[in-house]
Amino acid sequence: MRHHVPADRGHTEPTASLAFSYESALATIVAAAPLGAETVALEQSIDRALADAITSPVALPPWDNAGMDGYAVRRADVAQTTPTVPCELRVVSTIAAGVDPASLRGLGAGEAARIMTGAPVPPGCDAVVRIEDTDRGEDVVRIFGTRDLAGRGNIRPLGEEIARGDQVFGAGTTVGPSHLGVMASLGQREVLVYKQPRVTILSGGDELVLLDRFDDVLAGRRIVASSTYALPALFRRAGAEVRVAPLAPDTLEGTMEAIASAIDAGCDLLVTTGGVSVGAYDYTRDALAALGGTLDFWRAKIRPGGPIGTGHVRNTRWLGLPGNPVSSMVTGALFAWPLIRTMGGHHRTSHRVLRVTMQDTFETPAALTYFARVVLSQRADGGFDARLAGPQGSNLLHTMAMADALLMVPEHRTAALPGEEFDAVVLP
Repeated sequence: MRHHVPADRGHTEPTASLAFSYESALATIVAAAPLGAETVALEQSIDRALADAITSPVALPPWDNAGMDGYAVRRADVAQTTPTVPCELRVVSTIAAGVDPASLRGLGAGEAARIMTGAPVPPGCDAVVRIEDTDRGEDVVRIFGTRDLAGRGNIRPLGEEIARGDQVFGAGTTVGPSHLGVMASLGQREVLVYKQPRVTILSGGDELVLLDRFDDVLAGRRIVASSTYALPALFRRAGAEVRVAPLAPDTLEGTMEAIASAIDAGCDLLVTTGGVSVGAYDYTRDALAALGGTLDFWRAKIRPGGPIGTGHVRNTRWLGLPGNPVSSMVTGALFAWPLIRTMGGHHRTSHRVLRVTMQDTFETPAALTYFARVVLSQRADGGFDARLAGPQGSNLLHTMAMADALLMVPEHRTAALPGEEFDAVVLP
């Protein structure tokens, strides 16, 4: 259910009962469909999500081949070989990797072929003796051991990795470097991938400046809009194409104009920071309402990051993050990241969650889900311990930079105590 937000600043604020739980807020925010698909060159598909399954037109490997340097033999000829009773075989050829398999002559009784790793094995060969178990003979080779000839006998069979017609990767797979290598092996010059979400970030506040006005910071008149630098990096890691809009002024008209300009410039997701709380200069919700926007919710029962909202304006998805630096980064990781991943068609949208043992005391007095910034260490038994990364104020971004994860303390708890186990959301 969406609530139309009145544009009058004198309106009665929604009651606290309308605040969403963390789980409900996450489910509402990530309720999105992937964007359309496009075909790109193989090299350009890195970090994108496949929009269609990849099926192999070939077998890999395309022929039986040697698993190591040595001599291709017939098992029957070397069956009685021992270190004290070596066998001798006549070397009839040398086979290098890259030779045409169709050009190879077969092995007869008492014959061997010197062979290199990856080279196709000749007809009649059913094992490869590693070169260390021979005298490396050129015309006649003496074989002293056959320790590796059990099973496949150092032969990689045709189709061992991929058979012709196999589905190699499914739709939604995030393309990494190894995926590129596999698809290249399959002759995949172009790849159908989901489009990257175009995300515009709009921050507001007359107290904020960019780095080109750092003299105002040194003079004590302004502060740097740190989220303007941190959030784009976070969203690009999630797979977004990011644009940063000019800072919006602390007026209703200025906020309306900034939002309208950001949407007119083209984006799939508008992310604003600040302006969704109940302060005298929090104009974002009113600006959205004046522009005909709808609001799914505007507050969540979490800390940090309670003043968070989502909805639509002019057919564009909107996500409003808090203005405090830590709150914007925490909610950016918890909510914006999975939304961007969902819009980008990625099968895996959530962060890794670890079960960890708390080593410090962290008080959570309000009935909220708390996310504490923690540093993780792995124990000898494989489990993980968590310690507070430092002071937990929502203005202390340095602590966020030091953290490995966000320790999630449920809203029914009043504290996290040493020795207790909690879930920790690993930061990207």
